[in-house]
Amino acid sequence: MKFFRLLWLLLFSVELWSQPLSTRSENYTKADTLRGSNTEYRKGWNVKQYAITIEPDFAARSLKGVNIIKFDLGAQPVMQIDLQEPMKIDSIFTQDSTPVPFRKEGNFYYLDLTGYFKYNTTNNKLKIYFSGKPVLAKKPPWDGGWIFAKDRNGNHWMTVACEGIGASIWFPCKDYSGDEPEEGALLTIVTDKDIKGVGNGKLIEVREVTGKKYYTWQVVNPINNYNIIPYIGDYVNFSDTYEGEKGSLQLDYWVLPYNLDKAKNQFKQVKDMLKALEYWFGAYPFYEDGYKLVESPHLGMEHQSAIAYGNGYRNGYLGSDRSGTGAGLKWDFIIVHESGHEWFGNSITHVDVADMWIHEAFATYSETLFVEYHYGKEEANNYIIGQRRNIQNDIPIIGIYGVNREGSSDMYDKGANMLHTIRQIIDDDEKFRNILRGLNEEFYHQTVTTRQVEDYISKKSGIDFSKVFDQYLRTTLIPTLEYKIKNKKLTYRWVNTLPDFTMEIKTSFGKIKPTTQWQSYEIKTSGLDFFVDKNYYVDTNKIE
Repeated sequence: MKFFRLLWLLLFSVELWSQPLSTRSENYTKADTLRGSNTEYRKGWNVKQYAITIEPDFAARSLKGVNIIKFDLGAQPVMQIDLQEPMKIDSIFTQDSTPVPFRKEGNFYYLDLTGYFKYNTTNNKLKIYFSGKPVLAKKPPWDGGWIFAKDRNGNHWMTVACEGIGASIWFPCKDYSGDEPEEGALLTIVTDKDIKGVGNGKLIEVREVTGKKYYTWQVVNPINNYNIIPYIGDYVNFSDTYEGEKGSLQLDYWVLPYNLDKAKNQFKQVKDMLKALEYWFGAYPFYEDGYKLVESPHLGMEHQSAIAYGNGYRNGYLGSDRSGTGAGLKWDFIIVHESGHEWFGNSITHVDVADMWIHEAFATYSETLFVEYHYGKEEANNYIIGQRRNIQNDIPIIGIYGVNREGSSDMYDKGANMLHTIRQIIDDDEKFRNILRGLNEEFYHQTVTTRQVEDYISKKSGIDFSKVFDQYLRTTLIPTLEYKIKNKKLTYRWVNTLPDFTMEIKTSFGKIKPTTQWQSYEIKTSGLDFFVDKNYYVDTNKIE
C-alpha cells in the first residue's frame, strides 16, 4: 500500500501512450532485467517452499539466518538466487550437507547444480546461509527496507516492509512474483527471551535455547515473497473467531501492551470488513492460515495472513478521509484496504509488477464496496467519486514489463474509478458481483497477467471492454464527451481518446454509445438539462 510518486518523463501523444509501456525506450540496465523478469536461470527451477530462520541484531542493525529452499529442477542446471547488497550469502549446502559453489554478480548469485542434483527432479533442497546489514527503510512502507525501532517503553520493535524493493532486501530467494512457493513458507524468528516474534500463518512451535526464543510460524498456502514478514516486539495477543463462508476463521491480534484496550475496540471492525468483502469477493482466501493484524512501526501493509497495522487506532487514513466526503471517517482505512489485498494481491497476484493495478485498483475499490455494504449505495458512490481528487494522470497505470517497474500511483484511485465505470456499463450489480467472485474462483491462489483479468471481465459481462481497459490503463487521457444541443438534437462524440474508442454511458437523456465520430440523438423530452451520470469517470465539453 505504497502510493508511490514516481518520476517519469512525460510524453504527450495519444499514439505513444496507446502503446504497451514495455515497447517504449527507457534506460534500463542488465540488473533491472535480472531483477524484474523471468530469466533463463529462473525458468529452470520452481520454488516449492521457503523455510527461513532469521535473527536480527538490534545494536548492530544486522541480520543473520538461513533459508532452506525446496524446489523442483528442470533441464537447466544453473540457478539464479537473489539477495540485495549489502546482505550477502555466506555458504550454500545440499540437503546432505555437500557444499555448493556459487558466483556472485551484484545482487544475483548463480549456482551450477550439475552433479549436485539430477535434472527434472522434484522436492530438492538447498540450505543457504546469509548475513549482513540490510538496507534500512527511510519512509516505510513507501520507501522500503528493514525497520529497527523502539516502542514508547524502549523495547526493541523490528520488522520489514519490502514491496517494490523486494524480499531479497533481507533473505535469499527467487525474487520474482510469477513464482510463488506453492507449499507456503516456514518462518522461525529468533528473539531475546522477553521479546516475541510474530509471523505469517499459524504459530506451530515456541522453544527456548540458551536464553533465546525461537518462534516458528507456518503458512500452508502460496505466498508472495514480499509478504513473508517477521514482526519482533513486546507483543500481547488476543483472539476471536469469525463464522464465514468456509466455516470458522481464526482471528488473532498482536499489539503493544499499552494499546491493548484501544485495539480490542478498534479491531471489532474486522468482522464488519469480512462480512462485506466475503459478500463481494467470496470466501476469505486463507482460512487454513487464519487472519491476523499485527501492530507495526509503519502505517500498514498487506502481508498475507499477518497484516501490518499502524493506523493509530483511528478511523480513516491516519484520521483523515481520502475521499473528502466524510464517508471514510466511519471505518478504519488500513483494516479495509489492506484486507482487500488478501483477495486481490495475495490470492490473485500479478506475474509482473507492471500489472500492480490488479492489486491496487481492486483493493481500493474494496473500500467502496465496504461502504456500500454497510452504509448504502449513495454514500458508496459519493466515496468513489470523491477519490478522483487524488488522481494525477501523470503516466499510465501499467508500468514497464520485465524490469521491475510499476506504473502510476493512479493505479489506486483511477484504477478503482475505472472499475466503477465498468460496473455502470454492465448495469447489473448482481452480474458485477458474480464477476468479482468469479475472478477469485478462476484465479484462486494464482499469478495472473492484466490480459487474463481483462479477458475474464469481458467474457463474463458479455461486453468487449478492451478499448476501455486500453484507455484507462495504458493512457493518461480521460475520455471527454464533446457535445452540442441545437434544434432539439443532441450531437456528440468522444475526444481525448484512443482511435476507435467507444463506451456506453448513461445521461439525463438516456443511454447513448458515443464513438469518436459525430452522432445525433433526437431530444424527446423538453426542459431537461443534459448531463452524464457522475458515476462514469469521464469529462464533458459543451460546444456552443
